[in-house]
Amino acid sequence: MGPNKQTNPAGTESKMLTVKLPDGTEKQFEPTATAYDVAADIGPGLAKSAVAAVVDGEQQDLKAPLGGIAANCAGEAASDEASVELRLLTKRDPEALAIMRHSCAHVMAQAVMRLFDGVSLAFGPVTGNGFYYDFNLDHALSEEDFAAIEAEMKKIVKADEPFERLSLSRDEAIATCKEMNQGFKVEHIETGLAEEQTLSFYRQGEFLDLCRGKHIPSTGHIGKAFKLLSVAGAYWKGDNSREQLQRVYATAFFDKKELKAHLTQLEEAKKRDHRVLGKQLELFTISQTVGSGLILWLPKGAAIRQTLEDYLKDELRQRDYDAVYTPNIGKVELYQISGHYPYYKESQFAPIEMHQQGEEGDKYLLKPMNCPHHIMIYKSKPRSYRDLPVRLAEFGTVYRYEQSGELSGMTRVRGFTQDDAHIFCTDEQVAEEFRGCLEMTQKVLNSLGMTNYRVRLGFRDPDSKKYVGSEEVWDRAEAALKEVCESMDLPDMAIEPGEAAFYGPKADFVVTDCIGREWQLGTVQLDYNLPSTERFGLEYTGADNQPHQPVMIHRAPLGSMERFIGVLIEHFAGAFPLWLAPEQLRVLTVSEKSEEYGKQVQQQMKEAGFRVTGDYRGQKLGAKIREGQIDLIPYMLVVGEKDAENGTVTVRDRIEGDLGAMPVAEAIAKLQAEVADKTVRQVAEAAPAAPVEQGDGY
Repeated sequence: MGPNKQTNPAGTESKMLTVKLPDGTEKQFEPTATAYDVAADIGPGLAKSAVAAVVDGEQQDLKAPLGGIAANCAGEAASDEASVELRLLTKRDPEALAIMRHSCAHVMAQAVMRLFDGVSLAFGPVTGNGFYYDFNLDHALSEEDFAAIEAEMKKIVKADEPFERLSLSRDEAIATCKEMNQGFKVEHIETGLAEEQTLSFYRQGEFLDLCRGKHIPSTGHIGKAFKLLSVAGAYWKGDNSREQLQRVYATAFFDKKELKAHLTQLEEAKKRDHRVLGKQLELFTISQTVGSGLILWLPKGAAIRQTLEDYLKDELRQRDYDAVYTPNIGKVELYQISGHYPYYKESQFAPIEMHQQGEEGDKYLLKPMNCPHHIMIYKSKPRSYRDLPVRLAEFGTVYRYEQSGELSGMTRVRGFTQDDAHIFCTDEQVAEEFRGCLEMTQKVLNSLGMTNYRVRLGFRDPDSKKYVGSEEVWDRAEAALKEVCESMDLPDMAIEPGEAAFYGPKADFVVTDCIGREWQLGTVQLDYNLPSTERFGLEYTGADNQPHQPVMIHRAPLGSMERFIGVLIEHFAGAFPLWLAPEQLRVLTVSEKSEEYGKQVQQQMKEAGFRVTGDYRGQKLGAKIREGQIDLIPYMLVVGEKDAENGTVTVRDRIEGDLGAMPVAEAIAKLQAEVADKTVRQVAEAAPAAPVEQGDGY
C-alpha cells in the first residue's frame, strides 16, 4: 500500500485513510487497509512480530480493516473516516499477553473437543494470571488428562491455523450454534446478547466459537510456553441452580522463562497457602455446619487480629476519631437510599421479610456496607461547621453473598470485618483529611513490612451506567482527589477509569507481597453523592448560618481483617514479626530441674506484656527447639540450672539462632524495644508482580 491516491474502476478517486503512528509519523492507505498492511509497509520484521493493534484507543485484530471493522464484517462499504491513530502490539507490549491468552483458551477448547465427545462450551475468559474455559461433558476431567490436552494443543499451535473473524446476523448465529449442538451459546445469544443484531464468531481450523475477540493472527503465535494448571467445578453463569460445569484453569506466556518463573511462583504460593498454614498454625477454621465463607477465628488467629485492631485503635485515638458501633442488619430502605440495593443485589444475601405484628411487610438486609449506618449517626443531630470534621470509626462486620466457586479461605469470604471509618467535612477540609487518610494507610503498611506498593486512582468510566451522581459532581471529586495525591508523590500512581466506587473516585493501595503477587488492600474514597439531597440529604450549618452539604470520605487502611490477615499469613509464610506473632516467646527447660525457674521467667515475660508459653516436658532440648522452629516462634528462651543460679536466659532467635545468655531484664528490654518499634526483620525480596487481586469494597 503506497502513499499515492488510488483510482476506483469508475475513474474517481477513493478517499484515503491517514494512519497516525505513535512517533508522529503519518501514512496514507486505502480504507480497507489493515494494521498488518501498515506493519508490512514499515518493515517485514514488524509484520512478523506484530500480534494485534490499538486503533483510536480500542484493541483490534491485526487484520481488521482500519477504515471500519464493523462495516467490513457486515459486507458493507468500508468507512471513509479521514484518519485513525494506530499502535501496533508485539510480544513486548503488556496488552498483547491477554490477547494471546484468550486465543490460547480457544486452542484449549479445540483440543478438549478433539479428545472428548459431546462437549458443550460455556465461557473462556482471561483472568489476572492466565485463563480458563468452562465445559460440560460426560468425562470427569482431571489432571491426568492434562498431558493429552497439552499434546493436542501443541499440534494445533504447530499447524499455525489463522484466527478468522466471522460476523453473522442474529438468526444465523442462533442457527449455527444449534447446528453445533452448543446450547449454552444459544441461550447466551437469546438472553445475555438479546440486544445484539450482529454477532461475531472466531474460527481456527475446524473450531468455531461465539466470541467478541480480539485474537492474535494465528495459533502459531502462541508458542510453546503454556501450561494447564487445575480443574474445578463451576455453575453456568454462576447460578448454583443451573448446570455444573468443569472449569479448566491454565496460563500462557510468550517466553518459556516467564512461564517457568510463574510456575515457580505458584509452587512458592502453595507452600505459603494461608488455608494450609492457617490449619497447621491453628489460626482459623471454616465449618460447613456454620456455613461456607464464614471464618471461625481460633485463639492464635484472634491474637493476631486483636493486635492489629489495638494498633489501629491507638492510631484512631491519636487522629481524633470517635468509635461507634452499628447493627449487623438494617432495613432494605436504608440501602435503597444509599444505592447498595439494588446496585449490588446479586452479591447480597436475600432480604429478611418480617411477618410479626407491627413489622409485617418490613424487609431487612444483612449489612453489606457500614457507610449508610454511619451516615445515620451523622444525621442524628444538627451539625455546625464548628463540629466538622466528624470522624466515625468502627470495626464493622458486613456480609456479601459471594458465589461458592469464588470463596477462598480468608481472602474471599461471605462475612468480614472492615477497619472502617467515615469522615464528614467541608470542601475546604477535603485535602487535609484525604491526605491524613493516605498517610495513615502508608504508616500501617510500612509497619508490616509491606513497603512495595503502588497507588491506583479509581475514576469513573464515562460509558458505564453503574455510577450515581452528575458528571459535574464526579469531575469535581476526581479533580480534588488527583490534586491531593499528586501533592504527596505517591509511588507508581496511575489513573484507572472504571475502578471507582459507584458513589465516588478512590485511591487504592495495591500491595506486592514477597513472592510478587499484587493485592488491593487499603482504600480511601471521596464521596459527594451519598451526602447529596438525592441520597441522604446531609447538612451542616455554615458560618453564614445557611445549610451546606458536607463531603464524605470513606477509608479502610487494611480493607477487611479476614482478607488482610490471610494475605499477611502468605506474605510472612506464617513467620510473623515479634510484635504480631500470636505466640511471641516460648520458654524451654533443659531438664525438669529447671521447671520452677522456667515458670518464673514465663510469668516475668507475661507481666512485661508478651504472649508467652512454656515447654516443660521431659523431652530432649533439641527436640523442643525443632518443634519451636516448626511452630515459627520468634524467640525461644532456654533455661537451665546455671540460668536459675545467675538469673539469666539463653535467647534463641528464630532467624539468627543462639544469641547467648543474658539477664532476664536485659532480654525483656531487648524484646520490648523490638515490639515497640514494630520491627519487621525478615521478608523475602519481592519478585516481579502478578496481576491484582481485588479487595472487598464496592
